[in-house]
Amino acid sequence: METLTTRGRAARLTATALGLAVLLAGTAWGADDHFPFGPFRMYSTSNPSNSPAPDTRVEGVDSTGAVVELGEGATGIRRAEIEGQQSRYAADPELLTEVADAYAERHPDAAELVEVRIVIRWHGIRDGRPTGRFTDETVVAWQADR
Repeated sequence: METLTTRGRAARLTATALGLAVLLAGTAWGADDHFPFGPFRMYSTSNPSNSPAPDTRVEGVDSTGAVVELGEGATGIRRAEIEGQQSRYAADPELLTEVADAYAERHPDAAELVEVRIVIRWHGIRDGRPTGRFTDETVVAWQADR
């Protein structure tokens, strides 16, 4: 078995120290985007036991007036992608046309979507347990020009 040279040992210690420093700095001042050197907030925090729990979904209304669920199977767009870009959609609802276009591409024979909206269903929680009650909040909506 060979032993490390002094120079090799110093290089490994320097790399380890640098990695620990970046990890510590990310933990103290980082954000989700800095993962794995920043905290991944989803796993490091929890909501208070009486706060409602959000469940985000995307839905559309077609030209016949029917409400269409626009999940990953219908559009190819994952819910996490929608949630991650929600502030962009809120700032520019016209971006939701991308969801309508993705739906139309996968369902060429379906009625055209005239509205796409991001809806959060707030499930009631009491003492950390679901109450069975909920409220829906439309946070972003786009409507086609008619």
